[in-house]
Amino acid sequence: MEKQWFTISVYSENHVGLLNRISGIFLKRHINIESLNVSKSEIEGVSKFTIVIFSTEDWAIKIVNQIEKQVEVIKAYYHTDEETIYQESALFKIASALLFDERQIQNIIKEHHSQIVTVSREFFVLAKTGRRHEIDEMHEALEPYGIMQFVRTGRIAVSKAAMPITNILAEFQNQ
Repeated sequence: MEKQWFTISVYSENHVGLLNRISGIFLKRHINIESLNVSKSEIEGVSKFTIVIFSTEDWAIKIVNQIEKQVEVIKAYYHTDEETIYQESALFKIASALLFDERQIQNIIKEHHSQIVTVSREFFVLAKTGRRHEIDEMHEALEPYGIMQFVRTGRIAVSKAAMPITNILAEFQNQ
């Protein structure tokens, strides 16, 4: 079976140690977590893990099944890139002199639809939101000029199809 990108969404109660146990599931199978984001979800009191892996569908199914065995996990899903709407964000810290001395820097900012977040005497910070390859392309364009600092977020994603998590929670509350 062919490897591809999968986004795994995990809805859970917020308990200490759960992230460690979930990451252990990937470790045991020698599958690298390419991106990880944890935040509150659309449901009060429920956290959402968004995990990106490059694997086969068989392994994605096995991992989701193992994650769901964790007591605090309410439900886990996996989706292909075509089944999700996703973004990442990145910040680039660049020497301020370049903003004024290198016309190409201004062109890069425009071409990559990025924003200047702050400017000081020593540096300025650019913010870029988009798909991984868009951020990588901007990084490649800025690299020859010198990047003082660079950081990117994990993927954030929503599924194109309806997620039945709200109905599942309603059933649990009625029991």
